[in-house]
Amino acid sequence: MGDRLKTFLQVMVNGELTRNVKGFCKRNGLLTLSVIAVATGCLLGFMLRGTQMSTQAKIYFSFPGELLMRMLKMLILPLITSSLMSGLSSMESKACCRMGVLTVTYYLWTTFIAVVVGIVLVIIIKPGVGTEMESNRLGAGPVMTSADALLDLIRNMVPSNLIEATFQQYKTDLIPILKVPTKTIQPNFVYVVPDDSDPKGRRVYLELTPAPEVMYRMSPGSSQQMNVLGIVIFSATMGLLLGRMGERGAPLINVCQCINECVMKIINAAVWYFPFGIIFLVAGKILDMQDPSTLGKKLGWYGITVLTGLFVHGLILLPLFYFLLTRKNPFSYIRGLLQAMVIALATSSSSATLPITMKCLLENCHVERQIARFVLPVGATINMDGTALYEAVAAIFIAQVNDYELDFGQLITISITATAASIGAAGIPQAGLVTMVIVLTSVGLPPDDITLIVAIDWILDRFRTMINVLGDALAAGIIAHLCRKDFPLGGAGKVKMPSEPDAEIHSLYDSTEIHLHKDSVFEVTGDSAGRRHTHTVYYNICQV
Repeated sequence: MGDRLKTFLQVMVNGELTRNVKGFCKRNGLLTLSVIAVATGCLLGFMLRGTQMSTQAKIYFSFPGELLMRMLKMLILPLITSSLMSGLSSMESKACCRMGVLTVTYYLWTTFIAVVVGIVLVIIIKPGVGTEMESNRLGAGPVMTSADALLDLIRNMVPSNLIEATFQQYKTDLIPILKVPTKTIQPNFVYVVPDDSDPKGRRVYLELTPAPEVMYRMSPGSSQQMNVLGIVIFSATMGLLLGRMGERGAPLINVCQCINECVMKIINAAVWYFPFGIIFLVAGKILDMQDPSTLGKKLGWYGITVLTGLFVHGLILLPLFYFLLTRKNPFSYIRGLLQAMVIALATSSSSATLPITMKCLLENCHVERQIARFVLPVGATINMDGTALYEAVAAIFIAQVNDYELDFGQLITISITATAASIGAAGIPQAGLVTMVIVLTSVGLPPDDITLIVAIDWILDRFRTMINVLGDALAAGIIAHLCRKDFPLGGAGKVKMPSEPDAEIHSLYDSTEIHLHKDSVFEVTGDSAGRRHTHTVYYNICQV
């Protein structure tokens, strides 16, 4: 009897253990694979550093990681346009206006707080004090002024060519023109040569040619980066106007909804390739890295300062804001975003991570679909908390290296400029280096000194991208809580369209009711279990 009971208990324990393991793998299998892939990529990269691979061999080795980046970038444009158009078209103008004001205000506020955190830490730690300057520089930084950068940002909001905006954005080029003087200046007395005939000596005069005057001529140029800001503004405008058109805009709204759901299905299928691509993406970057020991000696305290600021802002302040505004546990919400944060760490691009962030919000965090469609694309464009913090720390670090004392007014200038510059930064790897020039020139620091931090920037860029993605996702949860009364589910669980046809119109014309079938990504669980987010679109056959 004892043996039978022992066998029964063993079977029960083993069966329960097997079920727990299977349940964990089903819920967190992809996240576990992604974390293992990052660790494997780091290990593989450091192991292959001693093999002295050629540049061509590194390119071939990194090919699976390159495919991952291309796959993610491919989904950015259809996801942003379809999400914004379909999301805003089904909102009432009053609710949309309130949500837009709250979103932009929250983004600007958290970005400014991130800058303040970075400034406080870099003043306390002082990573640039005692740091030796390099004798040779990698080259001069790009020439750019704050006014030109601000005007370029406004120009990119209104792209002159929408097709062109999908692959490049406007950028003012400053072309240097050397103005050489034609005449030398008046001869100057330089020194006295002893002369036997003259006891006072003979004076020597030289005609000195002044240095050429450098003037800059502005020329319209372009940068090979997608103009995400212009596409976001155009798509948001289209979505708002489609919602006001009512029945006439329903066919295009239906197309946008179908594209959005199709993109999410592509993401569900492609997401299983990500762990494989992450291994080679991370390993390829480590192979291109310089000597880690040298970097640690030169830029160790600078890297620690940036990482500390990112930790304080991302894991203390942002969850605190989420808790104060929603009264919910922020870390259970963040647990559903771990997959997106791992992808952000591997790709170093908040725009490329956007499809995965959308998937995590809808499936794991159960954020209202319309809110996620609006808040995430806008956040990936203008919300760069990590980049703003990094730019403030880097500017003051360069000032400390140059023994340049910054007064309180210059610190205020850095905080405002870093906040504005981060809004214009593209959601691509190391985009902060471009806008860093604006912050440096605003307080009179040499742009050439950007080369001091280039060597370690690729590592820090990955962590600040994680904070950018985390900030976008937490903002979506906060806005969903604050605007929950603006998105009631009517009828059989479908979101009411802003203007549905009247009963009289239905009686006059034949109308066909088309339901968008439920996608597994948009399933609602918890207290809203059993309800589906479906849109009922009525087409007037006569008008079509």
